[in-house]
Amino acid sequence: MSKAEFILPVRVYYEDTDVAGVVYYANYLKFYERARTEWLRSLGYDQDVLIEQGLAFAVAHVDARYFAPARFNDKLLVKTQIVKSRRASVVFHQQVVMEEAGKNGEEKLLNEATIKVACVDVNTMIPISMPDYLVEEIASDWC
Repeated sequence: MSKAEFILPVRVYYEDTDVAGVVYYANYLKFYERARTEWLRSLGYDQDVLIEQGLAFAVAHVDARYFAPARFNDKLLVKTQIVKSRRASVVFHQQVVMEEAGKNGEEKLLNEATIKVACVDVNTMIPISMPDYLVEEIASDWC
């Protein structure tokens, strides 16, 4: 795993749930996307600026596991770590846990995923190398 971990607090809204009142399975991917976006922003890089520069990040692969449901109004933490970084891709390990620890003080893991994102040219959607400044930022602080 990487040295650093980025944590994004998320509250479950009614729109995140299904008819059974639990978070719809695909919405965990939205939570992960938000966390990666805020992680990038925390480094000083807004995605709209990167898009203006001709690059974006596209999900190339997801492997997710579900352990327990989150429900309406739950407070969650989305944890993000970098597993591997290359010139044109980054692999993240992400988890969704309950914000408050359980009775024994341990976090309750709800979901975890390994997500690979590729840096792509916004016009062609073909993978390209990340700019050196971004590669260096990730390598120095996160891997």
